[in-house]
Amino acid sequence: MTAIRPAAAGEIPAVGRLIAESFDHLPQNRSLVPDETDRLPVMTDYFTFLSASAPEGGKIDVIEGPSGELVAAAVWFDRTREQPEIPAYEQRLGVLAGRYLPHFQALDEVFDKHHPEEPHWHLAFLAVRPGLQSAGLGSALMRHTHDRLGVPAYLEATNDDNIRLYERHGYTRMSPFDIRLPDDTPFFRMWRP
Repeated sequence: MTAIRPAAAGEIPAVGRLIAESFDHLPQNRSLVPDETDRLPVMTDYFTFLSASAPEGGKIDVIEGPSGELVAAAVWFDRTREQPEIPAYEQRLGVLAGRYLPHFQALDEVFDKHHPEEPHWHLAFLAVRPGLQSAGLGSALMRHTHDRLGVPAYLEATNDDNIRLYERHGYTRMSPFDIRLPDDTPFFRMWRP
């Protein structure tokens, strides 16, 4: 079950759905989309939207379960080079976020302000299907890319469990470590030299 392969173009919606389902319990998702009935559909669209730009500006690695469904995914962006612009980003974000657009704009602002300048690979999303978390799938996906990088890696962690996982894989806490959305919801900046 830990065979890792690149995601096919037709799997991007499944990757977005997997990330949304895996992150659904996080306070960061609740901050972006407070209404529980809207959260999963909006976040699925959001993660699908961002993941769709990864094949051109980075990569997506996935692990399949026994019946062929995606059970884990890592979405990386290559920040050792200029990232391609996402066409009509603001307009498309507005359509998918709807009334939550100000929350997503605040997230973009916080992330842009605190993103490192040094060339690196950015682990934007590491998702494992609920019920399979803590089974080593996320670690396998990280090792798969870390072993090939040859440059630093960066990510924004969401909680203490994530922080411990990333520290086991060589990530260290950056300064400032915690960055916050306007409602004080934190993300935690980490760097792997």
